[in-house]
Amino acid sequence: MRTRGLRGALAADTEVGAGNVLARVLAHGADPAGPGLTFDTAVDGHPAETPLTLGRLDEMVAARAAWLHERGVRPRDPVAVWAGAAADMVLSFLALTRLGAIPALMNGRLRPEIAAEYIRRLRAAGVLADAAHAAALQGHDLGAPLLGEPDEAGGGDPAAAPPHYRHHDEDPIVITHTSGTTGVPKAVLHSHASLFAATRHLLAMPQAQGTTRILNALPAPHTATVLMVNQALGNRAEMYLLSEQGGERVLDAIQRWRPDGVFGFSVTWAELARFDLSAYELDSVRLWFNTGDCSHEPHVRRLVRVGSRDVMTRDGVTRVPGSVFIDGLGSSEMGHSMFHITHTVDTDRYGRCVGRPYRFTRVAVLDEAGNELPPGQVGWLGIDSPSLFRGYWNDSVTTYRSRLRGWYLTGDLVHADADGRYYHLDRAVDSVETGDGKRFFTALSEERILAACADVTDCTVVIVKESDTERPLRLGVSDATPRPGAVVVTDVLLELAAGADPAEDRTARIRAALGPDLAATLRRVVPVRADDIPVTVTGKVRKVALRERYLSESPS
Repeated sequence: MRTRGLRGALAADTEVGAGNVLARVLAHGADPAGPGLTFDTAVDGHPAETPLTLGRLDEMVAARAAWLHERGVRPRDPVAVWAGAAADMVLSFLALTRLGAIPALMNGRLRPEIAAEYIRRLRAAGVLADAAHAAALQGHDLGAPLLGEPDEAGGGDPAAAPPHYRHHDEDPIVITHTSGTTGVPKAVLHSHASLFAATRHLLAMPQAQGTTRILNALPAPHTATVLMVNQALGNRAEMYLLSEQGGERVLDAIQRWRPDGVFGFSVTWAELARFDLSAYELDSVRLWFNTGDCSHEPHVRRLVRVGSRDVMTRDGVTRVPGSVFIDGLGSSEMGHSMFHITHTVDTDRYGRCVGRPYRFTRVAVLDEAGNELPPGQVGWLGIDSPSLFRGYWNDSVTTYRSRLRGWYLTGDLVHADADGRYYHLDRAVDSVETGDGKRFFTALSEERILAACADVTDCTVVIVKESDTERPLRLGVSDATPRPGAVVVTDVLLELAAGADPAEDRTARIRAALGPDLAATLRRVVPVRADDIPVTVTGKVRKVALRERYLSESPS
């Protein structure tokens, strides 16, 4: 069966969903000798970077399913998976869903006490943890047994695997989680149908360039990786999954593996922006695909200058210099990016424009009562989509607090223009209302600083309200004149380009970029040392880590 025909068959298949893509691809006649997945670590006797065929991948999943079944794992059992390797995460997901169980994929960088509490709240039936993470859990009450290490499951007998579980659309299929930067993360539940809704839509459309040989630089435990693995299997594409997403690691993988598409979060593009990309062999890349936080203009412009893309001319399809960057805005809860905008070297619509919604979703800008706002007015982003999560596992209170008049509230502040394009201004929790009708936005401020300062590769803006009694003490200024009520203060952390002078005073440039109102609140501008920049999963985690490192003490 040709790939195009297979994609159409999958899109029309009412039985396929996020829990059985591998099985349904084979059932529709895909060649078992065709591409499966490639991992960056050794697995089941295969050296790292060995391409696994579709048939071999199916055998490895069946072996793990048999091993888990022997240890009592049954349909609808939540099983926590905590490991550092992408192979452990992805293969465990595929095996557990084959059994009808519910994998709960966990970020390997969670603090042990947070991870243990998260597992307890899951009321898990068991825990799969690699050696390092199992040791970190020692002494903690998990409320669930340790089943073993994920790679041990590869020793199961594929022939002993029970028949594939037959999923219903609303069967729970996976639990992922939010970042966990301020406490125990929220457990995000997806169903068989919800986590396939966006994939089904994309399979029914022409396959985009840059999606036949994919480097997956998304974090393995994230919803986005589950989505992209299923899309790659459905597209019969090659996919190489990275366990670490630092800039050097990604650039090295591009040069050696030669992908035509690279999928990642905005934090990865910020990492790449520190390098002189012209010094690397990146000509294979046609597509950069971003999800999660939308990306900053300077990072996108650096990326689209390298690589190449196909364009239609009078002479037919022609390969031209410069790649394509598809940006969007998404989250674990959304089940896929809700928006898309395409950038090339020739485009100039930035200013945190995330583009138009995908056709499978409805979006709106809402006031606090849930009323829809007209173009140009800032409000809460509301989503109504078949891809939406089904709630927070064991937390109905938080689930229903996120809903308003039929909309899921993402926690983002946006506005739309008259042409139906949307602009992301900030997360609501990071923005500050001044009390006089003004609201200040951190993400939009970061965009403006980066656009104005070529020697800054990334930045973090922190805007807070502080009371009179706190402000003189925190500022370390003894002669500060108290004023009634809270005041707004803004701190800016700058990640400088290689060779930039950290001693240079950039305050004037920062004030001009912020605009007069926010500039009046500027307290300090702090260059961030390169060695202290955290390589983290999301932009939000990065922001919190930098803020804690540089702003936890009073400035001198």
